[in-house]
Amino acid sequence: MSQSYCESAPGDPVHGHYHDTEYGFPASDEGELFERLVLEINQAGLSWATILRKRDNFQAAYDRFDVDTVAAYGDKDVARLLDDAGIIRNRKKVAAAIENAKQLIALRASHGGFHAWLQAHRPRPHVDWTKLFRQTFVFTGPLVVEEFLLSTGYLPGAHTSRCPVFAKVMKARPSWLEAGLEHEERA
Repeated sequence: MSQSYCESAPGDPVHGHYHDTEYGFPASDEGELFERLVLEINQAGLSWATILRKRDNFQAAYDRFDVDTVAAYGDKDVARLLDDAGIIRNRKKVAAAIENAKQLIALRASHGGFHAWLQAHRPRPHVDWTKLFRQTFVFTGPLVVEEFLLSTGYLPGAHTSRCPVFAKVMKARPSWLEAGLEHEERA
């Protein structure tokens, strides 16, 4: 049996800080939510450790995940990103970041922003979230959506109840708790 993230991440030089201070905690800032979405999309097919090791590079390459800036990227920016060995150089993932930034701008007009859109659609089961994300964004399959929602506090189960970080997450009142969902232990 493999260890859970809560058993393996604490103290790990790559995973420790993320596990202890970000994963599962509520997020509301547009840039932070956009970063998490882009990172989860880029993780598809790769290890999370790879993404965390490249995180600073992603932040620099994508202008600190400023939605308006990324939405305005053109061909030169795409070429720059595809030439950047510090990030994941996948044309579909780069295109997804740009298209999803454009969608986030549209969500400002329709819902007041990404966080408000998420709040307006909670609670819902993972399968319904996936359908909604696929109607709204690109490159958002079930695993990308699940990890995004776990990492930002919209789905329960990021931490085991035995994990010391679980109490801190609960104190921060994640959206899943506010929505009355039950905590689920993940294998």
